[in-house]
Amino acid sequence: MPADFARLALPHLDQLVLRDLKQLRLNHGDIHCTSTPRRLVLLIEDLAARAENLEEERKGPPVSQAFKDGSPTQAAIGFAKRCGVEVESLQVRETLKGPFVFAKVIEIGAPTTNLLKDQIPKWIGSLQGRRFMRWGSGERRFSRPVRWLVALLDETLIPLCLAGSDPEICTGKVSRGHRLLNDQVEISSADCFSDVLKEVGVEISRKKRLEFIRTAVNEASTSLQARADLPEDLLEELADLVELPSLIEGDIEESFLELPSEVLSTVMRVHQRYIPLYRAEALNDPLALDAKHSLLPRFLCIANSLDDAADFVKSGNERVLKARLADAKFFVDADLAITSKQRCEQLDKVTFSEGLGSLLDRVNRIKWLAKELVHDLNLSGLNSGNVKRAADLCKHDLVSQIIGEFPELQGIMGAKYLLAEGEEREVALAVMEHYLPKGYGDSLPESDAGSLLAIAERIELIISIFAKGERPSGSSDPYALRRAGNGLIQILWHKDWGLDLISFLEKALLYWEKLLPDLDFNVSLLASELAEFLRQRIVSLLEELGTDVDIVQSVAGETVSTVRSLSDPVDTKVRAELLGEMRRSGKLLAVQAVVTRAARLAVKSNLSPILLDASKVVCPDLFEKSCEEDMFAVIKSLEPIVKAADRERYALLADGLVKGSEALSAFFDGEQSVMVMVEDSKVRNNRLNMLGVLRNQAWTIADFSQIVGG
Repeated sequence: MPADFARLALPHLDQLVLRDLKQLRLNHGDIHCTSTPRRLVLLIEDLAARAENLEEERKGPPVSQAFKDGSPTQAAIGFAKRCGVEVESLQVRETLKGPFVFAKVIEIGAPTTNLLKDQIPKWIGSLQGRRFMRWGSGERRFSRPVRWLVALLDETLIPLCLAGSDPEICTGKVSRGHRLLNDQVEISSADCFSDVLKEVGVEISRKKRLEFIRTAVNEASTSLQARADLPEDLLEELADLVELPSLIEGDIEESFLELPSEVLSTVMRVHQRYIPLYRAEALNDPLALDAKHSLLPRFLCIANSLDDAADFVKSGNERVLKARLADAKFFVDADLAITSKQRCEQLDKVTFSEGLGSLLDRVNRIKWLAKELVHDLNLSGLNSGNVKRAADLCKHDLVSQIIGEFPELQGIMGAKYLLAEGEEREVALAVMEHYLPKGYGDSLPESDAGSLLAIAERIELIISIFAKGERPSGSSDPYALRRAGNGLIQILWHKDWGLDLISFLEKALLYWEKLLPDLDFNVSLLASELAEFLRQRIVSLLEELGTDVDIVQSVAGETVSTVRSLSDPVDTKVRAELLGEMRRSGKLLAVQAVVTRAARLAVKSNLSPILLDASKVVCPDLFEKSCEEDMFAVIKSLEPIVKAADRERYALLADGLVKGSEALSAFFDGEQSVMVMVEDSKVRNNRLNMLGVLRNQAWTIADFSQIVGG
């Protein structure tokens, strides 16, 4: 079976069995689902011999219809017959609608063998996976043709046949061992299944195989003073490729270490499922042109062979790897025979997407965006010439031979080729980094040039595909626009760059409108769509970071304008983190309670939501109580803070609100508290304006109405 099916079928099977045993009223102990490349295994401990009896009461006709002169009528007799009970056992009960007859029905639990006879084919038929097939002339579908089926309840065979199989597959007590032994073995009892198969070279426990591989690889790499390149997904796959794993060490010809380590590693891991070995003391240089100082001329592989065939398997794997690496070396040598400039010219012959021109057209759009970002970000120390050069060359390796074979190396090989040609290291590094991050949890670009180019590349993709009229929907996102949006925001956060995405998108869309007149889009409408799309990316990323949902909504939710969220995405993250810290310290509750109360009353005024200066709309001469003066003093003390331009103002504003919370609470609930909605319109409006200014000042941090509790 394919490795992914052997792994992914297990949780599905476990859920099916757990659900159906409950419905069948079959008591049981632990359920174990495991697999090998040749079998799916279901072991159920302490399975009851038969289902539990089902007792239920059934309501019959009214007593007036069931009995006449104390004798049962035909209605009572018929009801008793349908329930399978004697008419004398019927009971009379009072209900809201009067007295009715009831029957106590006991459904005897069926034998487990009978129930599983029907259920096992359903479990097999319910499993789903990729590349299912039919075989022979049968109609049954499965990952691979089913060749044998063992079904035992203790020592008892559960007799059944899989309908639609060709040839017909019926249960028996005969299983098969390791494929190289080709032994048929009899399973006398379900209890001995695991032990019998182990004797014929099969470890049915996927967990044990996985742990064996992990331990063996760690021990071997430690003894070789190396670091094994064994990502979790490869480890999982290896466990599903073998029935009795063994570790084999192989050798690589020294000459192949002239290839970049990423090429060797990709050939080994992706094509051959081998495990590369990095030198333990090696420094990781992402632009290194060869693997002489990073990789050992050795590899590990997990075999499914018998012990006496280890040498034969070793030489076979070395021979296959040599051929693969020879191909890779041919591709690299062919690529190095032409210049990156020549490859850039070839981009004009490759279509990017219908209506959006060639890959060269895309590069030119990225170059324009990069130039505008250099201007807008105004980064000190950034070499704008290197950024321009990197933008020119960022996609040249897409038409290289090595990327045609190993597309996952795009950017990496492009950077190495550039360095080999004598390009500036900063240029090559930017070309490599502009693909980062490639997905959730991936590393982010570190250099300024690489980060800026990565932002430009993602903005170009998002704008172009949206302008073309395509949108991600549900699980469909063929251009990975959500991933691009996430990467864009993550890079801005990582670099702490304050970029006004709203104005930048509007500027870019005007350029797109002139550049691609055949794309019929409304600039204003598309700008709003893009802003909403990126706002959703901020919400998603903040939630992935563990930020409370209500705090996320208060800084980037639907009640917050996209201008507020996207005029500086870093600012949005800073405010979310501040609110989280306030919640953890207990400060948020006091501030949130007062601000929310003020906001509820402030909606009754016509005060602009951007007005922050109380002296323009509040007249101290209209104050009647000292609590008004105290509240006014708090608001005035916050004015210089909210008008500041730096991000430190949010923490200062929060501290000011906390310090003034007592005075703010006294305004509403103190001994000298005031009634806001008084009849005197001047006094009423004066108090409403003061509350409105307080709300506006607090909303500099967040929409506190979205926060639930402290």
